[in-house]
Amino acid sequence: MLKIAFSSVYKYELPEGHRFPMEKYDLLPQQLLYEQTVTEESFFEPIPLADEDILLTHSKEYLDKLNFLRLNRKEIRNIGFPVSEKLIARGKIIAGGTLQCAYEAMTSGVALNIAGGTHHSFRDRGEGFCIFNDFAIASQVLLQRKVLKKVLIIDLDVHQGNGTASIFQGEDRVYTFSMHGKKNYPLRKEKSDLDVPLEDGTGDTDYLSELNNHCEPLINKVKPDIIFYLAGVDVLATDKLGRLGMSQQGCKERDAIVLELCNKYDIPVAVSMGGGYSTQLPDIINAHANTFRVAASIF
Repeated sequence: MLKIAFSSVYKYELPEGHRFPMEKYDLLPQQLLYEQTVTEESFFEPIPLADEDILLTHSKEYLDKLNFLRLNRKEIRNIGFPVSEKLIARGKIIAGGTLQCAYEAMTSGVALNIAGGTHHSFRDRGEGFCIFNDFAIASQVLLQRKVLKKVLIIDLDVHQGNGTASIFQGEDRVYTFSMHGKKNYPLRKEKSDLDVPLEDGTGDTDYLSELNNHCEPLINKVKPDIIFYLAGVDVLATDKLGRLGMSQQGCKERDAIVLELCNKYDIPVAVSMGGGYSTQLPDIINAHANTFRVAASIF
């Protein structure tokens, strides 16, 4: 049975004028239940992260600014959301969900967070709708607790995981792999351990070929104790912000490549959903649901 982190606070009520597709956080669990990909027993309520765990990744100055709502206008603008106590609490719950997914995956092979994938968050600042870096925090906590020794982050969101790459510069225990749009946000890329930049319009054939060329050799090279997989669906041709040319089926095959390799090598995998900004909400829901469908068919 899949284990899935989900909380009602994932769907945060944004002020009028903000067009981030928050509806997906409600609709995706409903779709998965309706089609019987999962049952109610699959879902668990995430526990908010303690500040001491967050401080393994983020600076005290940045966390204090968040906790006491002291961000300046530029810092808030860079995050992209109006900042409030509820938004900060939501971020701690989402990141807590990813950490719990890691523990669940060590038992069952895979666990998925309905939200997460907040890879634009740096040690000392947030960017691009990201406040706390959930993969970075979970990795740091597990390493600090000596639960594991080696982490592989596979980031297949269309945007480079710049915050994650920056946080783990010089950290040999965490290997960062980002396959992303070459000319897409962020304009200034950080250096991951492995970056695979893709040209605008890259479609299924070329995308999946690149992934196959890199993913299995990378797993054999890194030999991770756990994989964190960011399964952003903003790679779709229908995505407003993506600039790639993938189909729904191609995106589903991408998920299958990663998850089948995790199963083949018996490596626990914790999955976060990442971005998805297609013009039609059903396209976003279906592509995210495919990740869960694939996981359910493999594990």
